Amino acid sequence: MGVVTVREEQAIQRLTDRLVDDYPADQVQSVVGTARQRFEGHPVREFVPILIERIARRELAASTPGIESESVVAQQNPSQQPDPARGMSRIVASRGKLVADKRLMALAAAVVVVVLALVVGFAVRRPDQPAAAGATAALTTVHGVVGSEKLAFFEDPRVVEALARKGVKAEVDPAGSRQIATSIDLGKYDFAFPSSAPAAERIQRARNISTKYTPFSSPMAIATFQPIADLLTAVGVVRPGPVPTFDMARYLELVRTDVEWDKLRDNTVYPVHKNILVSTTDPRTSNSAAMYLAIASHVANDNTIVQGPAAEQAVLPTVSRLFVRQGYTENSTDGPFREYLAAGMGPTPMVWIYEAQFVEATVRGQIKPGMVLTYPSPTVVSQHTLVPLTAPGDRIGRLLATDPDLQRLAAEHGFRTSDPSRFAKVAADNYVPVPADVIDVIDTPTIDTLEHLIDSVTKSYN
Repeated sequence: MGVVTVREEQAIQRLTDRLVDDYPADQVQSVVGTARQRFEGHPVREFVPILIERIARRELAASTPGIESESVVAQQNPSQQPDPARGMSRIVASRGKLVADKRLMALAAAVVVVVLALVVGFAVRRPDQPAAAGATAALTTVHGVVGSEKLAFFEDPRVVEALARKGVKAEVDPAGSRQIATSIDLGKYDFAFPSSAPAAERIQRARNISTKYTPFSSPMAIATFQPIADLLTAVGVVRPGPVPTFDMARYLELVRTDVEWDKLRDNTVYPVHKNILVSTTDPRTSNSAAMYLAIASHVANDNTIVQGPAAEQAVLPTVSRLFVRQGYTENSTDGPFREYLAAGMGPTPMVWIYEAQFVEATVRGQIKPGMVLTYPSPTVVSQHTLVPLTAPGDRIGRLLATDPDLQRLAAEHGFRTSDPSRFAKVAADNYVPVPADVIDVIDTPTIDTLEHLIDSVTKSYN
């Protein structure tokens, strides 16, 4: 149905008041209401009050003998001109039968033809063409389930507007990316948008879908605080520099030997009696934790990709510690990062995140002095991969991957897009120390191996 504007409602009310001056109110309301129904669903609303008044006057005049239009009277007596302040000629009582003014009728017919042509023209406009000024195109609602770290992007009014210009409205539910691939009922969605290629591949396998879109990506990172970074620099875990790095091999040595924070030399800033661990999400539901597991297993396997049952079992004792000793973990990365932003280094001295989360928080002014972004060495680049489940979902995937406005907005939310200059500009404008190119990157294990590792860690919880 077309969108009825305040301006249109005001115009309808004025024409109704004019008609009530000359016809019974109940009859006017009925005729105007019936006339309005003829134009439901038309995107061109500016002309609707004009057409409704013409239709209403014609029908009211036909049902009320002895009344003719003021414009007809004016034709017969030029000295009696309609009052311009009334906006439109009104019906006045007069004697005799209705007098047809051929020129006026021709003009009215021409207006109707022009307006209907405009209505038809807007109705057949291609869905991806922007609506003309003053017109409101009907939007196709597309339902999706997305990794929680992308919720802010889809809720951004600028993203909503950019999609609306293409005739699309996206309604999304957030969930952990592995949860999307394993336990969410995808039957009610048009697209699934987890945060990694392995999670997307699992969805594709299960639903026999070959199409996918990767509109943006984000390397994994660790958010910490300067006092913590200084402590870890002293023991060789953090390597300071313009872009600090986090040595995963040295970190795993501390984990294997159960080193606690209060055992670090000269530790006066965080002397707590608990293991040195990076806070993550639950690997059973969240992609970011699965990526953490992929990196840790690679390093624990002498910096080679884990392949086969023997290698899986060899790395399990080390990687299980990373998760089991954390206690409660959340289902998606949004939770621990919010705690990092709000609670400080007390509960979360180090948190495993997507780079995009830190960049986006910086753009929003949420990063406080002393908060530090480090990059694990090695790391993985998480490819945010959209799997279309229906034709409208496919359209969303194509728009996100190709539309310049949406790509620019993705960069402003901290994601790396196909054009590196977009992300570089956002980082530079907001003084975020990020690498121009992430080079110390490993490949993740096959999806089957990754699933085996996750299953083994799950058993370790018990």
